[in-house]
Amino acid sequence: METSQDTRSLALTLAVYVLILVAKLAAYWASGVLALLAEALHTLSDIFISGFLLVAALYSRRRADATHMFGYGRAQNVAALVAAVLFISFTSFELYREAIPRLLRPEAAPYENLPLALGVILGSMAAAALPLVKLLLQRVRGAAAKAQLLELINDQLGLLAALAAVLAIRWGYPIADPIASIAVATLIAANAIKLFGENASLLLGRSPGPEFVARIESIARSVPGVVAVRDLRAEYIGPDTVHAGMRVAVAPDLPVTESARIAREIETRVHEGTHAGYCFIQIEPAVPGAGADRQASRAAAT
Repeated sequence: METSQDTRSLALTLAVYVLILVAKLAAYWASGVLALLAEALHTLSDIFISGFLLVAALYSRRRADATHMFGYGRAQNVAALVAAVLFISFTSFELYREAIPRLLRPEAAPYENLPLALGVILGSMAAAALPLVKLLLQRVRGAAAKAQLLELINDQLGLLAALAAVLAIRWGYPIADPIASIAVATLIAANAIKLFGENASLLLGRSPGPEFVARIESIARSVPGVVAVRDLRAEYIGPDTVHAGMRVAVAPDLPVTESARIAREIETRVHEGTHAGYCFIQIEPAVPGAGADRQASRAAAT
């Protein structure tokens, strides 16, 4: 359900971006406002990025196989990581390269057809708001959709800067045009660095957090016959999908069939109580002389 929503949202966003790109380029050629060219370059990169994220969202649906035994969920994180690199290397760099020379010579730029520029900016803000609202209303979002949501917010903030620049030009302050372009570049770079850090952490195997781990341990300990839970570890293997593993101690004289039943019960309860996609359980006998196991055995008996 989540991936299906992500796919529809990304497809809608891609279609809107194509229309906005054409409008921004036409307005830039008619007005000469650099902020509109900056926004057009921004939108052009968005088209490539949105298309890449859409492919990743579809690719991440593939089931686990012999090559990727925990599935392809991390494809969305890879896509978000590449998107972050593109935000920094392509969009931000190009905006800085175009804006800094004009910042030094703001009076050299001719401007015309400013009402057209204002209309395109306002229309672009309204068009980009459609997929933005759709994603905001979507209760659960994968990594690709989160990356797209971040970029849609960037779009609105960048368009606000362009709107302020056009208004300032009409009021006799042309220097606002390169300043707005530099502001857009800085905003994109800052958010891209954040996006890069979040997804790099997930690809390195980030833990879902102590609260989630404690909940899994509590669920495992609630199964009758469990003496102790050791070496519980968990990591994200995809958007909101966790792989967990643990060693579970049971009474040394417990029959193998009963131990297997306990393992199945733990796995069932963990899947029902959390969003763990995989749960590996190793059953082992409790050590009779260990203080912790002895106390746990007494607790289990009572």
